[in-house]
Amino acid sequence: MKEISIDDQYLPPHPQLPKLEPPRGRRVSLEELLHPPEKFTVDLMKFVRQSGNAISKRISVLLENDDDDDSKKKTIDDDVTEFKISGVKVLVKMKTEEEIRGRITFFSRSNCRDSTAVRLFLRERGFDFSEINIDVYTAREKELIERTGSSQVPQIFFNEKHFGGLMALNSLRNSGEFDRRVKEFLKEKCCGDAPSPVMYGFDEENNKDVVVVDEMMRFVRVLRQKLPIKDRLTKMKIVKNCFSGAEMIEILIHHLDCGRKKAVEIGKRLAKKHFIHHVFGENEFEDGNHYYRFLEHEPFISKCYNFRGSTNDMEPQSAAIVGQKLFKIMTAILESYSSNDRSRVDYLRISQSEEFRRYLNLAQDFHRLNLVELSTEEKLAFFLNLYNAMVIHALIRIGCPEGLIARRSFFTDFQYVVGGYSYSLSSIRNDILRRGRRPSYTFFSPFINDNARHKWQLGLQKLNPLVHFGLCDGTKSSPVVRFFTPQGVEAELKRAAREFFQNGGIEVVLDKRTIHLSKIIKWYKEDFSEEKKMLKWIMSYIDANDAGLLTHLLGDGGGSFNIVYQDYDWSINN
Repeated sequence: MKEISIDDQYLPPHPQLPKLEPPRGRRVSLEELLHPPEKFTVDLMKFVRQSGNAISKRISVLLENDDDDDSKKKTIDDDVTEFKISGVKVLVKMKTEEEIRGRITFFSRSNCRDSTAVRLFLRERGFDFSEINIDVYTAREKELIERTGSSQVPQIFFNEKHFGGLMALNSLRNSGEFDRRVKEFLKEKCCGDAPSPVMYGFDEENNKDVVVVDEMMRFVRVLRQKLPIKDRLTKMKIVKNCFSGAEMIEILIHHLDCGRKKAVEIGKRLAKKHFIHHVFGENEFEDGNHYYRFLEHEPFISKCYNFRGSTNDMEPQSAAIVGQKLFKIMTAILESYSSNDRSRVDYLRISQSEEFRRYLNLAQDFHRLNLVELSTEEKLAFFLNLYNAMVIHALIRIGCPEGLIARRSFFTDFQYVVGGYSYSLSSIRNDILRRGRRPSYTFFSPFINDNARHKWQLGLQKLNPLVHFGLCDGTKSSPVVRFFTPQGVEAELKRAAREFFQNGGIEVVLDKRTIHLSKIIKWYKEDFSEEKKMLKWIMSYIDANDAGLLTHLLGDGGGSFNIVYQDYDWSINN
């Protein structure tokens, strides 16, 4: 058989071979999760396409010559054929006419009721479909407008044909014509004019947010090159990778040919933007023998899983805008890769998804956020969402902890750098959301690091016990995972508490005068009132039957009752 060179003129693939599609279901190594590959360049995209064409060409040549060279082909059964190509084993199953179908695509948004209805309908009918969430794949919104004349979602396509939205779907379903019409649409082969499935970052090229270089970078570059960064002895401690305020001032004066006052002012601005920190957190910036270090030299930085070798030096976006992006992308992940009631999460598929890759990129924008500018509601929603997103990342990155020591490490050692400081799951719950309170089951104070003062100032002014029902630890006994909006966070927390208590969080056994409660109440009992007041508070979140039984116990002439705390199931909610 003639030797075929990749550089020769490409032949079109055999018409009966399946079309090349984006990779799905690929297993991702831990190394890739920690250090995802760089974004595809145009040259790399071209190389991938050329490689695919070369393979298709090679297979087509073998198909054309299968009668002349039986040794190259072995029929396994009537539909599956095996080819051996230069050491590569290729199995090709020819689709029958019944199997060759088109594609259902629909455009959606995160947290959209109508989009959820379309998604559930297609899942219940067992249809494979491609969903394009324009809150995640923002460049595709332009395509949606070009195809439909509007950015309204959901919009459904059968191959290249625009079907309509939820109203059209309901109309066709109510008429009983849905199955027949879908079969008619999907008999036709999907052509190139149909909306393409989402790809791995390819649509980001023309939709980048305007990247603004921080105005302080011209000073930071000089200081990183010229400062004598070394270990120092101060207050009977060896402080690593630091420099003195006086040393920084002298370099700025010499570089800018300015006065000392202006150099000190620049130093304060660098500290406010979290390029530098005092080694003990004692001040923002002062001249003299006070020691400082760059953010990338902080001892905690190597433990932060959203740090990839360098800090994000770009001008930070508004914390409120980043919070909105966090809500949208994590909501999209949940909608695509969890059960309808959110009680089960498919962590494997999340780890392989393009949405999760984009979340990891977004997490780098947390480095130097100005969290102080957030309102109380924005701050509450941001940290609730950050906690739940970090749990998902932690379960993917390090797995489900087993045993008491591993669980403590899970909640304290998995950290992010956010707003210039490190945050673990424990510090978000206890330092921020609980205003520095210590759980009843631990003997350790939550303030164990040098940035405790910052977290205390940033913490919520008032403790809201409802936060415990908005935090998901990725276990079967924890509340289901959800994400919150600043404008509706209070109502959403009440809904979360209601769902938690009405789905096993409380059980009243009247004949034994016993109330079974979630162990979460025991662990954080100081966040709730004394027993009777706590139970009256819980009555607002349980169904009428349990409320009646609880009322009977509490009003039964002061009769005694027992509170028993349920065993906590630490197994993962996958």
